[in-house]
Amino acid sequence: MKITIGSDHGAVELKDEVKKVLAEFDDVEVKDVGTFDTTSVDYPDIAEKVCADVVSGESERGIVLCGTGIGISIAANKIHGIRCALCNDVYSARMSREHNDANVLAMGGRVIGFGPAGEIVRVWITTDFVGERHERRVNKIMALEK
Repeated sequence: MKITIGSDHGAVELKDEVKKVLAEFDDVEVKDVGTFDTTSVDYPDIAEKVCADVVSGESERGIVLCGTGIGISIAANKIHGIRCALCNDVYSARMSREHNDANVLAMGGRVIGFGPAGEIVRVWITTDFVGERHERRVNKIMALEK
């Protein structure tokens, strides 16, 4: 699985920790689109880069990070074809995959610790979409873009 990851300046440290977690998976390839230091950048620009890879099929999934995860998740969800879930706990991460087929995960570097973030990422990476009745609902969500 290829994953594109990106963060603004408020989550660079979290991004580095998440990349370490992703390295635990032999079948995961990571593309990092920045930012790479704490110089201020605009999170919509990072969301756009990550989501462009997901929408084009270059990556199967994306991970976006900012200070709270809120702004970057809102920006990501403005992009046609993206289902971005802001997750601060393992249960939400699991449900975002099982029920919503989230293709982008958002987290906040200033609101979640490295340990919980790692557990969220592990569950999000290893959880599949269950389909069935949820597929109908996901299709309705995606139809709202029209």
